[in-house]
Amino acid sequence: MSTQIVDRKYASFTWTDIHLSNKKDIEEIATKYNLDPFQVKDSVQSGHLPKYEKNSSYTFLILRAYTAKDFQSVTSIPEISNKISIFYNEDTFITVHGADFPFLSEIVDCPKNTEDLALCIIQKVIESYEHPAMILSQKVDKTEATVFLRNFEQISLEDIYFQKTNARISKNLLQLLQIVVTHLEVSKSNTSSLMDIRDRLIALIMSYDEVAENTNNLLNTYLSLNSQSNNDVIKLLTVFSAFFLPLTFIVGIYGMNFKYMPEIELRNGYYGSLILMSIVSLIIYLWFKKRKIL
Repeated sequence: MSTQIVDRKYASFTWTDIHLSNKKDIEEIATKYNLDPFQVKDSVQSGHLPKYEKNSSYTFLILRAYTAKDFQSVTSIPEISNKISIFYNEDTFITVHGADFPFLSEIVDCPKNTEDLALCIIQKVIESYEHPAMILSQKVDKTEATVFLRNFEQISLEDIYFQKTNARISKNLLQLLQIVVTHLEVSKSNTSSLMDIRDRLIALIMSYDEVAENTNNLLNTYLSLNSQSNNDVIKLLTVFSAFFLPLTFIVGIYGMNFKYMPEIELRNGYYGSLILMSIVSLIIYLWFKKRKIL
């Protein structure tokens, strides 16, 4: 697939959107638009995190938008998010990305300048995390209800792990994005928009932090309740053993085939042994009751 370049003309600047599909085009694009080739390369490499850089020619941003599908099991940053890089100054605005971002085509309001457009894209990136946060919260609530109702057969530790990992990674990405936004310099006319972005980021970080904490508590609760259930089974088996071991001992003694056993000729020996076993069982039962085990 070849690299796609789309130019959008505005009153005071041009927005060039580059869908970089072929890494061989990096040098050509860097030369054509007078960009640092290493920064263009960073734009398509999967491992880079959100960052902010500013030089004499332009401001450079790397943002990561949430792109994982709902209910998808993800455990790493590239699985959860994809990058979009922004190069801009007063006259030029360039976006470079390797993945598709539908929200880029949804920006219909005409920005007054490149700063407005940068803030608008940051808003869209933040919005990409809002729906997943709601889905994760709903998952945690559903799992919590299942755990406390003790429907353990409906619970998957794997699902809880994925929820916890997703929340943790998303929170970390938002915190890095918060650092980028903190360093961003805007004009007085955009101060209000920047503050709104910061407020939304704080709210989202708190939301993911709450989900991560709840998931961790949920995992501990599940393991604790599951352990308690196992202990109840062991306790029941112990009680049965305590009743039957003495009775088995008595039966074992009188089941021996010695010829000169004193009680073997007793007319009521059978009934006597039953009475003895009943008395032993009653003593054991009363002892358990006194100890509040039963």
